Amino acid sequence: MAKHAADSNFKALRGRRSDYDGNHMGLTEAFAPVSPTTPQLDDDSGNRMGLTEAFAPVTASGMPARTPTDPLQEEGGFVAEAADTPRHGRHGRHGRTDEQVPNAAYPVSNAGAGQYQHKSRRMRKVLIAVIVLLVLLAVTAVYLGVRLVYEVSTLAFQQSEDSITETMQQENVSDVAAGSTKKTDVVNLTGLLGLSQDEAIAKVGHGASVTATREVDQEGSDVKTEVTLALTDEPADTRSGTPSVFLSLNADGAVIRAGYSAATSALGYGSLSFADAVQSEHIIENALREAGLSVDDGAAVLPENKGDYSTYDTDGTTLMKETCSFSGTGTVDGAEHSWDAVLLYDYVAANTSGNLNDTIRVLYIYVNA
Repeated sequence: MAKHAADSNFKALRGRRSDYDGNHMGLTEAFAPVSPTTPQLDDDSGNRMGLTEAFAPVTASGMPARTPTDPLQEEGGFVAEAADTPRHGRHGRHGRTDEQVPNAAYPVSNAGAGQYQHKSRRMRKVLIAVIVLLVLLAVTAVYLGVRLVYEVSTLAFQQSEDSITETMQQENVSDVAAGSTKKTDVVNLTGLLGLSQDEAIAKVGHGASVTATREVDQEGSDVKTEVTLALTDEPADTRSGTPSVFLSLNADGAVIRAGYSAATSALGYGSLSFADAVQSEHIIENALREAGLSVDDGAAVLPENKGDYSTYDTDGTTLMKETCSFSGTGTVDGAEHSWDAVLLYDYVAANTSGNLNDTIRVLYIYVNA
């Protein structure tokens, strides 16, 4: 009986399924792929529904959203319906149209955007800090470089001065030990004042001969003619030449200014340093006394700053020349006369040869009427 009841139930189920669709379906057909050309309607129409349509997005009317085979077909129906109908699919959001739905290929996350912006700001801060640090390092490097160049130049300058001074001192000791001798005497310049050119030449003696004559036309000056005499009988210096006498004549042809020049070595001073020659040996005052003018030691004052009378090469360390002008007043038989003097040390030849003995040292003195 039980078996008979089970068979009856099975037949009843088969009959009920047959009444529903009118056909028998096997397992193979039930799970076969659905042809895109086969109409897929809902269950209420009595037709089968495939898996693709079963999981398709559902429209507002409850029907699955259908995709036409040709995108140009059903333009008035399907396309308009898709544009106006809200989507309530599995992945959609209620109450949002297609125009409001974000592009699935570029999802937007507020949390992700905020985190990205935070990282971007932090990275910008780091980059700014790095740039500022690099700028500070560059400025520091430039400053240190300038300081280094300055210190090196200063050190080289000091070493050069020390070397020159030491060498001069050594040469001076040698000259003194060797007994530097005076080879010429300063001409009595005060005795030439008021004389004519010919009278002055005759009184000078020492083989004086005219080597240059120059007319002067300077407004406010009483000097009209300048004459240079070479003392040919005096020993000549290989670097500065023979001692010379300079005569300045007024409009009447009378001497109103007389000058003298000679190498310091010819006057017996050897290789003294510039400062020692002026301050220690009083080379200016001694020459003026020989020229007939009464002056006191210390009348010639050297500037305290060596840079005021020193000239350097473009490197800032090589000493090229030392020269200084002096002036003052002295007396001759109670009459006051003004005087001028120039001491010149030229190191150009010495720098070229490397021998300080090639330095040109010349003294010029002038006495005015």
